[in-house]
Amino acid sequence: MYEKEISTAVIRRLPRYYRYLGELLAHDVVRISSKELSERMGVTASQIRQDLNNFGGFGQQGYGYNVEYLYNEIGKILGLDKKNRIIIVGAGNLGQAIANYGDFERRGFEIIGIFDVNPSIVGTSVRGITIRSAETLEEFIKVHEVEIAVLTLPKEKAPQVAADLAKWGIRGIWNFAPTDLHLPPHVMQENVHLAESLMRLSYKLKASEKNEKKRKL
Repeated sequence: MYEKEISTAVIRRLPRYYRYLGELLAHDVVRISSKELSERMGVTASQIRQDLNNFGGFGQQGYGYNVEYLYNEIGKILGLDKKNRIIIVGAGNLGQAIANYGDFERRGFEIIGIFDVNPSIVGTSVRGITIRSAETLEEFIKVHEVEIAVLTLPKEKAPQVAADLAKWGIRGIWNFAPTDLHLPPHVMQENVHLAESLMRLSYKLKASEKNEKKRKL
């Protein structure tokens, strides 16, 4: 349906559209205009139309968007029309918190394995998922044809483990380790650096304080 390269900014907005449309569906909203959607999301109507036009538009002039149809189509674009099997590598506090987050299943993501090197937690379970020894990772990935791994490891261990995961068939890594991964081009990665995110928030607060002081002068 679409072959042109889509900008990173558009891709980053798609999950937000999906979330808002899901909320509209939950409230039995059948259709919505780009103007109404823009008021809810704080994005201009023009931006919404431009973003969606990258994938074919989906709207009808004078009618707007059918909420259920648009929700399903964006889900397909995001790859949510199929089950995505996931493993978590690193069963510390963060890894277990992610495993305990129940909303992933509703989005089409199924956590089927958790792995760690710590013998004191191997064999225990999180939300009914047994924590396995990291030594069984390669076989598990190949047997279950897993494509996505969540990496919640210390930064000194993450690069080598990520390289092994790529070698064993993982095609997507959700990286929470505070380091950059250098992987083959066919392996997609999404980095979530928590400290960097907090620093960006700190910057925004400082900038806001400066602007407030200027306004008072």
